[in-house]
Amino acid sequence: MTSLLDRPATAAAGTPPDARRSRRPGWRNPRLVLGLLLVAAAVVAGARVVAATDDTVPVWAAAQALPAGAEVGPDDVERVDVRFPDAGTAAAYLSAAEPLPAGSRVDRPVAAGDLLPRSAVATAPETALVEVPLSVGTDDLPATVRQGSVVDVWVTPDPAAGGERPEGADEGEALRVLEDVEVVAVPGAADGLAPAQTRQVILGVPEDRAGELAPALGALATGRVVVARVG
Repeated sequence: MTSLLDRPATAAAGTPPDARRSRRPGWRNPRLVLGLLLVAAAVVAGARVVAATDDTVPVWAAAQALPAGAEVGPDDVERVDVRFPDAGTAAAYLSAAEPLPAGSRVDRPVAAGDLLPRSAVATAPETALVEVPLSVGTDDLPATVRQGSVVDVWVTPDPAAGGERPEGADEGEALRVLEDVEVVAVPGAADGLAPAQTRQVILGVPEDRAGELAPALGALATGRVVVARVG
């Protein structure tokens, strides 16, 4: 019979097994590499989201309703940040990164809260002008006439008035009453069910040419007014 003394010492009852230290995963561990890639992807995605939220352009908007011809000052506008689809669209509006030009005014109505288009805002000219409103038939005003256009104003015999020729014009000829004058504004046509038959044009005649107005206005009252764009 085998006695306890004959058993190996390693087989003795109650002897604990050898302890093993856990090894840290190395840089080549696939799980560690995958985790680092996921963290990097999350950082890049977050940076793009933040950049997208900041991709806005400051522009001026009307703080209150502005009628055609109204002057626009700092109290009439407010800054808004807008995300435009492209730079060309953003350039069509007045940037709030710069102050409004002195003497700004709108040449058409702008509703409260609307962005200010560059095409609707004019600045006071360097030369003082006498503003003259004209009522012109829609067929006698080129559609290309805008604020800043240079035009000549003609008077032709009015068939509705029996074809009487303007004073100073030769038989059967039109008379040019104003030459190379600037268009200050072309107010928008009023809303209505019927199409407008006439349009208003506001011309700017330099003060040193104000003497031309008396004979011009007299001739305009005798015939049909035609506006010709020259620049």
